[in-house]
Amino acid sequence: MTMNHRAGSTTGWSPGDDAMSNLLAQNWWVIALRGVVAIIFGIIALFMPGAALLAFVLLFAAYMLVDGVLTIIAGVRAAQRHERWGWLIFEGILDLIAGGVAVIWPVITIVAFVLLMGAWAIVTGALLFGASFRLNIPHGRWLMTLAGAVSLIWGVLLIIWPLIGAVVLTWWIAAYALVFGVAMLVLAFRLRGRRHDAVAPSGAVPRGI
Repeated sequence: MTMNHRAGSTTGWSPGDDAMSNLLAQNWWVIALRGVVAIIFGIIALFMPGAALLAFVLLFAAYMLVDGVLTIIAGVRAAQRHERWGWLIFEGILDLIAGGVAVIWPVITIVAFVLLMGAWAIVTGALLFGASFRLNIPHGRWLMTLAGAVSLIWGVLLIIWPLIGAVVLTWWIAAYALVFGVAMLVLAFRLRGRRHDAVAPSGAVPRGI
């Protein structure tokens, strides 16, 4: 029985997945990078809320316009090859309309973006929260659980109150990003301290026994 399994048995929690824990420990810098990006984004949104909201709308509009043009081009090429092209053209036109709406009516775009972001936070939070129970306790399970819980709470709040003030919304985004980023950064350095631990998979039999 490994130290991770003994820790789980004494606390009542499941011991965790050794393979996943080893993988995260060896790639701790990816989690650290994710935390740093979230913290930088949170600081920008906190001190420049107007710029953050405008960036959201412009980024979405640019993406939809570019995607719409590329999809229409793909539809035209499909028609030239006598393949099915109707849905591609239709999707491209919808993308162009969405991009145009984002530029002409940014308020409507912000409300739709808030609802979409709430759904995204709920889904990613639930996945992160569920994955945390596979992480070994000494590797920082509670930190991953905290990050998932923050995402879930944030997503529910966005769905319930989508029409709150833009500045307040941006501050919420900043607070979410800062807490999430700090939790992920601390988790990353916790994993970094465990990256040299040779934890055998749960079902493996140690050699020489």
